Amino acid sequence: MTARPDRLYDLLPVVYRMRDAERGCPPRDFLRVLARQADVLEQDIARLYDNAFIETCDDWVVPYIGDLLGYTLLPEAATLGADGRRDASLGRVLAPRADVANTIDARRRKGTLSLLEDLARDAAGWPARAVEFYRRLGWMQHLDHQHPHRGGTADLRDPSRLQRIGWANGAFDPFAHSVDVRRMGSAHRRGRHNIPAVGVFACRLRSYPVSCTPAYCVEERGPQCFSLSVLGNDTPLFQRVVEETEPTHIADERNLPLPLRRWRFAERGPLADYASVAAECYGDGCSVQLWAPDWPAKGQGLPVPRELLVPADLSGWRGQVKRGRVAVDPERGRLLFPASQRPKRGVWVSYQYGFAGDLGGGEYARVTPELEGATRYVVHAALPDRAANVGWPAGHFGSIADALAAWAAAKAATPGLRALVIELAESGVYEGSIELELDAGEAIQLRAAERTRPVLRLLDVRASQPDALGIGGRAGSRVLLDGLLIVGRGIEVHGPDEESAAGGDLCELLIRHCTLVPGWALQCDCDPKRPGEPSITLDGTRAALRVEHSILGAIAVISPEHRGEPPALELCDSILDATGAERVALGAPDEAVAYVEASFRRCTVIGAVQAHGIALAEDSIFASPLRVLRRQQGCVRFCYVADGSRTPRRFHCQPDLALAAVDAAQRAHESLRVTPLFRSRRYGSPHYLRLADDCCDEIRRGASDRSAMGVWHDLYEPQREANLAARLAEYVPAGTDAGILFAS
Repeated sequence: MTARPDRLYDLLPVVYRMRDAERGCPPRDFLRVLARQADVLEQDIARLYDNAFIETCDDWVVPYIGDLLGYTLLPEAATLGADGRRDASLGRVLAPRADVANTIDARRRKGTLSLLEDLARDAAGWPARAVEFYRRLGWMQHLDHQHPHRGGTADLRDPSRLQRIGWANGAFDPFAHSVDVRRMGSAHRRGRHNIPAVGVFACRLRSYPVSCTPAYCVEERGPQCFSLSVLGNDTPLFQRVVEETEPTHIADERNLPLPLRRWRFAERGPLADYASVAAECYGDGCSVQLWAPDWPAKGQGLPVPRELLVPADLSGWRGQVKRGRVAVDPERGRLLFPASQRPKRGVWVSYQYGFAGDLGGGEYARVTPELEGATRYVVHAALPDRAANVGWPAGHFGSIADALAAWAAAKAATPGLRALVIELAESGVYEGSIELELDAGEAIQLRAAERTRPVLRLLDVRASQPDALGIGGRAGSRVLLDGLLIVGRGIEVHGPDEESAAGGDLCELLIRHCTLVPGWALQCDCDPKRPGEPSITLDGTRAALRVEHSILGAIAVISPEHRGEPPALELCDSILDATGAERVALGAPDEAVAYVEASFRRCTVIGAVQAHGIALAEDSIFASPLRVLRRQQGCVRFCYVADGSRTPRRFHCQPDLALAAVDAAQRAHESLRVTPLFRSRRYGSPHYLRLADDCCDEIRRGASDRSAMGVWHDLYEPQREANLAARLAEYVPAGTDAGILFAS
């Protein structure tokens, strides 16, 4: 709608507007329709000017501007469609805006080493380090052109240099090597160390921040033991990326999203010891920072000074820490305080962790839907420098329970209120038990503030009853959860009882960019503490469940007595993890199948799916059998479906296509070959459910647009790799053998 719907009507003389008002204003309504069309026309004319520039043009215009410069698209760009709008996200990968914008500059710099790093960033979106392998060859140097820092024998007294041999796939290998005659671009066994070989070490993992969040006290190991992860699992700390200041600079460790090595995290002393932390890794705006109020003495610890930190190997939680010091293990994300000097008021941490993309709860930018006409309450978490009894202004609260109590009072005073937004302001821990009971037509949104990752910790406070996040409602009510990390318990959506059945049921539960920790909580090695417990229980309700860009454990469905048509359950760009292939990811505890009609789009499912019906399954991986009661309706397309499944009609699925292409004697071997291989199956790992590089192409390129199946489909890694390989072949000097190597 236009901001001025009556701008054409206001141009009429007043006498005509007065007569029009006497007759019910029909010309005014007609001119409002014309004004809306005039606004559309004006916006289109304005876009014509914006589309002339690469910085402001629409996505569909980028390939046309590139064509004027002789920019060549990949063959996969034909999948965009004639309208220019289909698969728009894929179009941004095949014709990156930055790559088109820098085409002329790249041609001027053709043949330079730093250009290869810029190509990886612009064409594939991957930070990278370019290496000329001839500089790492062991060869006799000319006396007039000596290179004392190029290569050399291994110094066994320097653990930092030894650790870099295989770290990050050898991107920072400091030693000299003998000649490897295999080609860098070989399709069989790739060689590295040769005169024409040039490697581009690309980083596919991203570094995400966690800001001022409580550390987890590992009480089973001791009250002096802490994990930086609020879930209690080991998590390798990552480097906070520092932007390069010069275009000719070759990236080093601080410029790439790589794990922090213990020897890089440490600052080497004059006696070859590593007894302190490097200044560029610790502090405000750096990779790590700690707060321990009143530690080691009252009034101190906000934050903990760098001089009190000691890098250490805490693999077995062993070691004796001196008073007034704290040991930090960056490779496992662990803290160890002196047993006789424990922090009494807790520990808060800020750090960086590695993950493949924007999925689940995290401090990344996301588009949050707004409720129209909603009342907005802000809830704050405990911070190290904030008093516990602080007074809050109007609309601000210290707990979610206080905000819900204020909302109940506001509804009683003003019955017309129907929408509430509870915004969690900080990346802290919000504890307690939550019960949401919505009236007819009411909507409640529980969301994270921009660039925060609040943790909703559900406590086990009632011994005789479950302590899940309870949700219930009446006709037309909705609940939206956005940007949260929920640990300790799951979500239970319960239907109406016999007395309130006439008032209707909850209409919809929408979960976006949330993490419901599979198994409720984690051990130090990322194993789930309660692997058999569901993350969501639909108990006697007909509410629709929609999950987008989220991570969650199993879903249990308890059907109501009066069923009717099965309710909808839709998962999109999400992970459904039952913590084991032998467990049930979607099912009913008291029936053979869950009475829902499910949809899966670009999902990875670990565990069996037992549903009444499947409306659509697309570009997804079902690592365990998918069994459906109603097979006459629905479709499964471009998916991997495990052996023993019972599904609706399939189209272009694996391993069906692979098995149909071989004879009966080879089917057993082919079935094993066409199986998804994951880097890690445990939540908490940086490589969580990422497809391994040696996974078969039928899975890595088996989606409808030739991307990877599963939750990481929208990363478009095969297309990015092909795009970068094409640019390397175009811009490297003649005779150079360039190749892509993955540092992460």
